[in-house]
Amino acid sequence: MVDNSKRPKGRDGDGILSSLNVAIDGLNIAKEATSVLQAKAAFNSACVLLTMIRVCFLPVYVDQLLANA
Repeated sequence: MVDNSKRPKGRDGDGILSSLNVAIDGLNIAKEATSVLQAKAAFNSACVLLTMIRVCFLPVYVDQLLANA
């Protein structure tokens, strides 16, 4: 039997990763579109934070893929 204790509840891993990718892309577009220095810094900080969350989520996602294979 496969242990799914690390599996995200309520949503599949693909949906979470694609949502993070969309959010990161949106922040990058907003950062490029603004000319306000403080806004660029805020968008960059949020983008870095979401990227770190995505990287931390990947090992759980890979484990889930391997368990389903």
